[in-house]
Amino acid sequence: MPSTKEIRVKIKSVQSTRKITKAMEMVSASKMRKAQDRMRQARPYGDKIRNIVAHLSRANPEYRHPFAIPRPDLRHAGLIMVTTDKGLCGGLNTNIQRAVLARVKQWQADGVNFVATALGSKGLGFLQRMNANVVSQFVQLGDTPRLEKVEKAVRAQLDLYSSGKIDAVFIAYSRFINTMKQEPVIEQLVPLTDEKLAQTEEEKRAYAWDYIYEPDAQRVLDELMRRYGEALIYQALAENMACEQSARMVAMKAASDNAKKLIDELQLGYNKTRQAGITKEISEIVGGAAAVG
Repeated sequence: MPSTKEIRVKIKSVQSTRKITKAMEMVSASKMRKAQDRMRQARPYGDKIRNIVAHLSRANPEYRHPFAIPRPDLRHAGLIMVTTDKGLCGGLNTNIQRAVLARVKQWQADGVNFVATALGSKGLGFLQRMNANVVSQFVQLGDTPRLEKVEKAVRAQLDLYSSGKIDAVFIAYSRFINTMKQEPVIEQLVPLTDEKLAQTEEEKRAYAWDYIYEPDAQRVLDELMRRYGEALIYQALAENMACEQSARMVAMKAASDNAKKLIDELQLGYNKTRQAGITKEISEIVGGAAAVG
């Protein structure tokens, strides 16, 4: 049985750890609210620009952007993986890594090669351990999504697609469902899928007309597709950051609760050990007194 001194040292150590986890929980809770607000504010813009792109894809203008033209066979793929820079956020990164690994195995079985872009240090380390061909990267994303920071890394994938070196670009990130649940998803970024371009009957009635393109359709569509791609990337970053803060808050709360339970158990063990020591000393005193008498 450990001595009372050893137990006191353990109690102090766990108490120090609990102070850290409690502080991280409070910080994450504060950042989580801001991250969720940014994510929800970005969703209406993404939905509106999706409606416009979907309508243009059905309007059959004289120019069709390469991002809207599907390619028959997938032989070379591009993957943009969005993860966190820091750990201590539960299974958030593990879940997206597991989803990416399953997709890569499927591609390998189908004879599909892929090149990767890492946004976040955790994803970069994962891709390097896989010996993946990482063509671009950006780490230290911060707590606020900044499209201008990651634009160069993402542009490397889109340039490969435009030059015909890859047939599709996919983006893997964590989608925010609620504070307790985050869902890993892998979506096709380009070419635009039918799911992205689908319109409801209400949307079809609302957009039952064509646009007038000024100065010309090509210039307008090129700019619109660029904006649409930026909206998808920004939405993915915002969703992933909201997931990160939510997962970290939940993980740190669980760690703080577990530390409290451990402190209670150690305190109980300390009291028992101390009581046993006192009982032993009393027995020795009584035994000595009886021997003297």
